[in-house]
Amino acid sequence: MHPATEQNESDIDERIAGLLGRMTLAEKIGQMSQINGAAGSIPEQLRDAIAAGRVGSIINEVDPATVNELQRIALRESRLGIPLLIGRDVIHGFNTIFPIPLGQAATWNPGLVKDAAAIAAHEATACGINWALAPMLDIGRDPRWGRIAETFGEDPYLISVLGTAMTAGYQGDDLAQPGAIAACAKHYAGYGATEAGRDYNTTNIPENELRNVHLPPFEAAANAGIATFMAGFSDLNGIPCTGNGFLMNQVLRDEWAFDGFVVSDWESVTQLATHGFTADDRESAERAVNAGLDMEMASTSFIDQLESLIADGKVSERTIDTAVSRILHIKFALGLFDDTGAHARQQATESDALALAHQAARESIVLLKNDNGVLPLSAENIRSVAVIGPLADAPQEQLGTWVFDGDPTLSQTPLQAIQQLADRGVEVHFAQGVATTRSHTEDGFAAAVAAAAKADVAVLFIGEEAILSGEAHCRADITLPGNQAALVNAVAATSTPVVLVVMAGRPLVLENVLNKATAIFYAWHPGTMAGPAIADLLFGNESPSGKLPVTLPKAVGQVPIYYAQKNTGRPGIPDSPINIDSISEFGQFESAGFTSFHLDTGCTPRFGFGYGLSYTRFSYSDIQVSTHTVALGDTFEISADLTNEGDREADEIVQLYIRDLVGSVTRPVRELKGFRRVRLSPGERRRISFQLHTDDLAFYGADMQRRTETGAFRAWIGGNSAAEQGIDFTVTA
Repeated sequence: MHPATEQNESDIDERIAGLLGRMTLAEKIGQMSQINGAAGSIPEQLRDAIAAGRVGSIINEVDPATVNELQRIALRESRLGIPLLIGRDVIHGFNTIFPIPLGQAATWNPGLVKDAAAIAAHEATACGINWALAPMLDIGRDPRWGRIAETFGEDPYLISVLGTAMTAGYQGDDLAQPGAIAACAKHYAGYGATEAGRDYNTTNIPENELRNVHLPPFEAAANAGIATFMAGFSDLNGIPCTGNGFLMNQVLRDEWAFDGFVVSDWESVTQLATHGFTADDRESAERAVNAGLDMEMASTSFIDQLESLIADGKVSERTIDTAVSRILHIKFALGLFDDTGAHARQQATESDALALAHQAARESIVLLKNDNGVLPLSAENIRSVAVIGPLADAPQEQLGTWVFDGDPTLSQTPLQAIQQLADRGVEVHFAQGVATTRSHTEDGFAAAVAAAAKADVAVLFIGEEAILSGEAHCRADITLPGNQAALVNAVAATSTPVVLVVMAGRPLVLENVLNKATAIFYAWHPGTMAGPAIADLLFGNESPSGKLPVTLPKAVGQVPIYYAQKNTGRPGIPDSPINIDSISEFGQFESAGFTSFHLDTGCTPRFGFGYGLSYTRFSYSDIQVSTHTVALGDTFEISADLTNEGDREADEIVQLYIRDLVGSVTRPVRELKGFRRVRLSPGERRRISFQLHTDDLAFYGADMQRRTETGAFRAWIGGNSAAEQGIDFTVTA
């Protein structure tokens, strides 16, 4: 799980065995129970339960004095002195809020993601938290789903890299070190494929796709030593994840040799009966624990039912002992038994946290459009700027979803950051335009139009408030909510150049405003330091470097749409929509043929995976492979020249894609296999190389065995998933 000497592991195992030998069955089951906190108080019933050894973990208690008292009761008043795990949804920051995970994914910067998680862990441990219920490793290919905000995007490889980076940030090199907390890989597994993008809905994923697409990030987390897993809410192919022995026993334990513990999601054990998978709480507890679930979150079916299930022979006490051993091992690894404060606590400095939040926000923002080079703005070239929109000065909204502990007083808004430029002679005209992103009135339009009319450029901050994304906040219509499109149209009618800054928890469909904007930034929900980061990019203090971690569709009807699609037997022809109003006969289909496309949108997205513009021009050339014939088991290299052809120093995210041209099961048209953030000076050229092993080309075939198949491959290196610089190679036996 984490580096430890054999002597330490032996000592821990011996101590766990000693505890198990002394524990009553009720105390063992207590370790498998997580109870919701009482918001800064300790009800007598909870105090008594902890003292009786009937609670193993508390979730959602962040008051330091209360946490200290909870731990004191567990350590000093319970018979065996077993400390508590204190869990919290530490998703993208704690007090200091970083971009939502989807925004962090747009940085394509694992080091930054790791450092942000470490800051969050330090801030959380200062409150006594020792268990972060993150990272989320679900594949996000449906922007209707509210929890796409919590994902690292649509690609298994990118999610694997960033998920293991976040895990390393939370857990550090040693869980017992000051500031480290246990991480939790969620939601295991397939949750992101929920039907219609509706939270908690059914998922049906063929095992081949499950193993090739949805499981790799979780396997990467297991291999990286993550402490815990969380079972998903949804059912997977008819078996709810909370009671799914294939996922927890066969794959996680037997195939991956994961030795941490698995916790349910909120009340998802008792919800097995709601699914219709079990008849009642008793059967739910039986099915869940026998399927490999170790701890129950919030509901109490384990506490209420397991003793009688063991007495009736439905559950073995050996199963209970195994689960409790896993839980105790994490508590020992965290050093909880040896720390009178229940964990070594360490607070990060505010200046370090804010500086990193600033960098993360800046690197997360994606430049989608920049007609006529209107950006960057320059204090020398413009005298005034209109700042317009409901998200221009909304300190809470810029934080995004899952920010229970975020401090909005730390937030620096775009309006505040841009107003600082007034000292450099730039006049700022502010008009909110609409009260919220969901407003349907035009009461503020006149002021917004007036502000734009007297400015050299209008910057509109539009998108979604934080409440419109996140858990149970799914949307069927993912266009701009409220009257924002009409606001954009009204401001654009002034003929003042319009720069849109879209702040949202998901990819939005922007077709009704796309042509009204001269430039577009996609800023996600950037967190505490949104304002300075956006101002940096608007005024050219830094060049934008963010790249899309998820596809932006033209219309919701294209969903799901993602770059790693299959070719089909009749692949669509890019940019081939047809005017459906004028169709009268089959002959009019000749331009697109009988291919896989939508009549009204074609088959391509508006902006593809990996896409993002810069203030300079990068070119790729001379792609090479170290050998055109690669033997199974060998390592080989693919490289290309990257040149900064512009006049600004900037970062480029170089991306490597592979296609297995013929497989025993059909393969995606492209798969991300590597990426690198590279900074080049104007005119600089650099050779960028990626090393691959033939194991990196492996996939699960029809027999559910993972192997690399011999045959023809093609590789591309470029700045997005539509990279044109390609080369062929062959893998041989």
